[in-house]
Amino acid sequence: MNASVNPITLEVVRNAIYAITEEMRVILMRSARAPILKEAGDLSCVITDARGRVIAQGSKDIAIHLGVMAFTVRAFLERVDPASLRPGDVYYTNAPEVGGNHLPDVKAIRPVFFKDELVAFSVNLAHWPDIGGAIAGSYYTRATEIYQEGLQIPPLPVFREGLVDPLLLELVMINVRNREEREGDLFAQYACNEVADRRLQEVFGQHGRDCVLQCFAHFLEESDRRMRSAIEGLPDGVYCGQDYLDDDGITRNPVKLAVQVTIKGDSVEFDFSESASQTAGPLNCTYFTTCSAVYYAIKALVGPEIPPNEGCYRCIAVNAPRGSITNPEPGAPLVGGNHETTQRIVDVIFQALAPVLPERVVAGGTTTSGLLIISGKRSDARPFIFYETHGGGEGAQAFRDGTSGIRVHMANTMNTPIEAIEAEYPLRVEAYHLIPDSGGKGKYRGGLGLRRVYRLLAAEGQATTMAEHTVVPPYGLFGGEPGRCFRITLNPHREARHLKGKESVALKEGDVIVVEVWAVIDSAPDLNMKNNVASLMKEAYTTDDDGLPDETINTGVNKIPVN
Repeated sequence: MNASVNPITLEVVRNAIYAITEEMRVILMRSARAPILKEAGDLSCVITDARGRVIAQGSKDIAIHLGVMAFTVRAFLERVDPASLRPGDVYYTNAPEVGGNHLPDVKAIRPVFFKDELVAFSVNLAHWPDIGGAIAGSYYTRATEIYQEGLQIPPLPVFREGLVDPLLLELVMINVRNREEREGDLFAQYACNEVADRRLQEVFGQHGRDCVLQCFAHFLEESDRRMRSAIEGLPDGVYCGQDYLDDDGITRNPVKLAVQVTIKGDSVEFDFSESASQTAGPLNCTYFTTCSAVYYAIKALVGPEIPPNEGCYRCIAVNAPRGSITNPEPGAPLVGGNHETTQRIVDVIFQALAPVLPERVVAGGTTTSGLLIISGKRSDARPFIFYETHGGGEGAQAFRDGTSGIRVHMANTMNTPIEAIEAEYPLRVEAYHLIPDSGGKGKYRGGLGLRRVYRLLAAEGQATTMAEHTVVPPYGLFGGEPGRCFRITLNPHREARHLKGKESVALKEGDVIVVEVWAVIDSAPDLNMKNNVASLMKEAYTTDDDGLPDETINTGVNKIPVN
C-alpha cells in the first residue's frame, strides 16, 4: 500500500465508493417505470476511474452486466474524445462493440469531474423490455442478423451539461415500443448517475483528489495480488470441459461449447477454440460477454471474497476465436447468447475445474433465463410487454443439496411479484410453487424447480420463449445423475402444446401458459438414467425431418448418443 494513504482512510473510501454503487441501484429501481427494473432488478451499477477501469460495483447486481462494463468505458473513450466531455453529460449506448452484450441492455455513462478534472465515470445498465426490432420484446427467435433485434445506439449524448437533447431523445424513442415506459426508464438512468456524481463529489471533497485516486490504485493492486495468489494455489495443468446448447433457434442441431483451461503459476488462460462456429440464430455472445462468464466463474471458484474490480482480471487471458459462437463477426444476432450461451460457458468451466476444486464446484442447475415474454394490447388499446425470467434449482455441491427456486450463476434477478404482474398487465397468475422431486438424484440433490401458470386476459397477444435445458438436461458430477429440463406448455388442459425453447406463438383470450421444470426421466429406481435421457433427447432432436447427422452429446461427464 502507498505509504501516504492511511489504512483507516483507505477503508473509509472503499466503503464510501461501494455505498455509492448500492445507492445507485436503489435510485434506479425506485425511479424506473418497467417492472423488470423496479421489481425484478434487471440492472447493474459501477464506478470506474477516468481510464474506464472498474473500481467498484454493486454487490446485488448481475454478473453478466458487470463483466461487460469492465470494457464499456474503455471502448467508449476510444470513440469519444475525453476533452469533449462536460459535467452533466450522460451518454447512452447499447452498441455491441462498446462493451456490449445484447441490445435490450442500455448503458448510461456519465463523466465525473472534480475541480474541472475528469476523475471518474458513473455507469449503469438497465434492461429495456423493448428496444425495437421485429417483434415486441425484441427477442426475435428466428433472427439471423442483429438488425432484426432492435435499435443499435452508438454513444449518444442524450444529456449535455444536465439538459436533455430533444432530437437525440426522439431518435431513440421513435424506434422503441411503449414509449412512455421507455422514456421513464431512460430518465431513471439519468437520475441514478446524477446521484452518483453528487456522492463522488462529497468523497473527493472530503478526502482530496490525490488521496482518493491513490485509494483507487490500491484497490486494483490489492485485487490483482489476491487473485494471483488464489490461482497460484491451484495445481498447474490443462483441464477441459464441454457441454451443449439445445439449438440456436434456427436449426435444431445441438451447439457445442468447449473450454480448455490452462493454469500456470499465478495466471490462467481460457481457450474456446473447440467451441462451435457462430450460429445462424441469436445464440452468439460477444467477446465481452464471453469474458464476463469467465471472470464470474474463476472469481466464484477461487476468490469470492476478493473485492471485485478491474484488478481481479489482469491475470486472466481469454482466447475466443473471431467467427465463433464466443466471438462472432459484426452483425451476428446476439439476443439469447447474452444469458443462455454465457451460462453454458460457466457450466463448461465448472466441469473443467471440478477435478481441481471438487469442494467448490456445483453440478449443473437451471442455467437458463427460462425467459417468457407476453405482449399485446390492453382493453384501452395501450400496448403491454410482460418480460419475466424464471428460476429453478441450483446444482448440488459435494457437501450439500442445491438451493431451490433461484436464478444461478450469470443472473440473479428477482421474480416479479404476482401482485405487480396482475396490477400492470392483463394477466392472471393462477399458480406459483416449487415442484417436488425435480432435482437430479445423488447423495446430495439438486434444488427444486418452479412452476408458474399465466392466463391471458387480453383479447389477443403473443408469447415468446428464450430458454435452454429444454432438451439437454443439466449435468451431474461425481456420479450424481442429470437434473430436469425446462418445459413451457400452452393450454395444458386442451390441445396441449409444448413450446420450443426459442419460439413465438399467437395467443387469444383465455390461453394458459405453464412454465415449469419437469422430469426428463421416470423416477423409478430401476430405470437406467443414461439410456432414458438419451432416448428423450433422441426423440426431441428427431421429431421433425431435419436431416440432422448422427450426434453425440458430450456433457463433459458422460457421452450420450442421441441418434
